[in-house]
Amino acid sequence: MPHTLDLDLARKVLDAQAFSRLVGARITAFGDGSATLEIPIRPELSQQFGLVHGGVLAYAADNALTFAAGTVLGANVLTGGFTITYLRPAAGVLLRAVAEVTGATRRQAVCHCEIYAEDENGESVLCAVAQGTTRSVERELDGNEGS
Repeated sequence: MPHTLDLDLARKVLDAQAFSRLVGARITAFGDGSATLEIPIRPELSQQFGLVHGGVLAYAADNALTFAAGTVLGANVLTGGFTITYLRPAAGVLLRAVAEVTGATRRQAVCHCEIYAEDENGESVLCAVAQGTTRSVERELDGNEGS
């Protein structure tokens, strides 16, 4: 029987990921086939032109997709794969990755994610889109693992 996730447990799972703590990620919405992950933009996350590094956007997509899938598959899920398309450079004060399950079976979910960069006035721009597959695994979640 898979562990079920709620917002509090999802936040604990995210916090158990050392890399998530490093980038400052937080889950702000979770449930009913969707999840939202936010990352405050700071200089340490930039590339040589001062824009958010593409790897940070890919991280956000990966985790948001997998947490969205966790709302329908349970806590024991891992990313099977994802693709990301960068539309515009990301800059501002906040990244927001919003993922939704587009289809699921008992053991697998396909999700879509949109990543926005928000400026200091609260205006957001779509920077990237991603699609991915997440699979349920037999392994037990022990609280020291990520999504």
